[in-house]
Amino acid sequence: MKIVIINYGAGNIQSIKFAIERLGHTAILSNNEEEIRTADKVIFPGVGEASSAMAKLRDTGLDKVIPTLKQPVLGICLGMQLMCNGSEEGDTKGLGIFDVDVIRFRESEHTIKVPQIQWNTINDLKSTLFTSVDNNAYIYMVHSFYAPITAETIATTQYGVAYSSALAKDNFYGTQFHPEKSSAVGEQILKNFLEM
Repeated sequence: MKIVIINYGAGNIQSIKFAIERLGHTAILSNNEEEIRTADKVIFPGVGEASSAMAKLRDTGLDKVIPTLKQPVLGICLGMQLMCNGSEEGDTKGLGIFDVDVIRFRESEHTIKVPQIQWNTINDLKSTLFTSVDNNAYIYMVHSFYAPITAETIATTQYGVAYSSALAKDNFYGTQFHPEKSSAVGEQILKNFLEM
């Protein structure tokens, strides 16, 4: 199986690569269109700020490639957010795969600390991405922005407000949390994705 992790200068790619290796697979790091298009599975990571990450995608032409992929694609954290219509962070236009806009947690409205950096639970699981994962399973979150609940929500999390901790549409999946840092639960989710 050919697994490609999109390497566009805005991802925590080594930890994802190691998580894939723990599952007995090898992942290729690439920003090459042909390499990405011929993959069986594509992982689209992301850390950092939305507008600068989106600029890096545009610079490499990957903003045009990613929405047209036909194989299973998994966006992680900022990767998932960039797959949405847009983000309040840097007033960023996204890839438009998921029909929702990403917004910032409002500390004053919800008496919460921003960013959310903690273990939290996922609920309302609605996808084969979560086969053998229990409701209320703990996953690792690090983020200041979130996707509200939408028709494409396949898992929710509560942090001052209920929001989408995972999204899916057609062959595209996204997790707000970091499966590669979420212990056995995250490993199961990655395994489920690789077995799609």
